[in-house]
Amino acid sequence: MSIRSIALVLGAAGCATTAPQGTARHDLMQSANATLGEMETRDPGLPSLLDTAQAYAVFPDVGAAGALVAGGAYGKGILYEHGVPTGYVELRQGSIGLELGGQTFAELVVLSSQDEVDRLKAGSFDVGASASAVALKAGAAATARLQPGSTAFVMPRGGLMAGISVHGQQIQYRPLSG
Repeated sequence: MSIRSIALVLGAAGCATTAPQGTARHDLMQSANATLGEMETRDPGLPSLLDTAQAYAVFPDVGAAGALVAGGAYGKGILYEHGVPTGYVELRQGSIGLELGGQTFAELVVLSSQDEVDRLKAGSFDVGASASAVALKAGAAATARLQPGSTAFVMPRGGLMAGISVHGQQIQYRPLSG
């Protein structure tokens, strides 16, 4: 088994994606909308980039931690297709390597093609396979190119780790109605 496979197994450990219920559903939707608004305030060019995307997933709070040789990250969010919320998403990441610390961040994954949206919904979407990661700041969206491959915007919230990586991230999807 390769290191990448081990990392994906660690990141995918746990049960299948479950849709939040009741108040948690409402809170996640509000948090995703607020996070997207905050990201658009930090980079006024972001809305025009999102207008050209097939879809985007907003993860308001992703927690990451590493201790010695293994690390992981987890977060819940909302998938928007053409600006309309269509489903719940869970992000999982596992990693192997020298890591120490913990941090939280918000993440926006922008999908440029319908094929990427279909792969995400089918459960076979790996962010790190074709993503470029961009630290969110004014002007970041202007340099992001929506070509085949997704773009992940990361907005640090708190904590301290050596860096934020989107490689090895898996996203699971569940429709809003489910």
